[in-house]
Amino acid sequence: MKKSAIIGLITIAISVGILFSLNANTDTYSNFKQATLSEKEEHVMGYWVKSMGTYYDAVKDANHFSFHMKDEKGEVREVIYAGTKPQDFEKSEKLVLIGKMDNDKFYASKILMKCPSKYNDNLVEINKDGKVDTVGKYGEKKYN
Repeated sequence: MKKSAIIGLITIAISVGILFSLNANTDTYSNFKQATLSEKEEHVMGYWVKSMGTYYDAVKDANHFSFHMKDEKGEVREVIYAGTKPQDFEKSEKLVLIGKMDNDKFYASKILMKCPSKYNDNLVEINKDGKVDTVGKYGEKKYN
């Protein structure tokens, strides 16, 4: 075999290995019930239960933040995060927690927040002809 063919095969093999390793770490979202049964960290998506409030006292313990979250199945659990309260937590629409269940509490190692878009107020616009135009995510007009 030629030297260039061998180098090409090795390059292809390394590329395939990299692609497989990237796909191996993709996790799907679970809920609190599935996280209870799992031994590994899970990604749980849900919503902050605003009526139950939050607990964060920077003077007493700056690395303890807790709140209650409702998952996609409607189950509510207390979430404990060993870190500071995320900035703009109250503005978040949806949360993704990465962590593990222990008894009835979810111990999050990371909190990812989906905050509202600054363009949500302008999703519909009426043009000068009285027709409705929709506005895209970045403010561009999409004429109907």
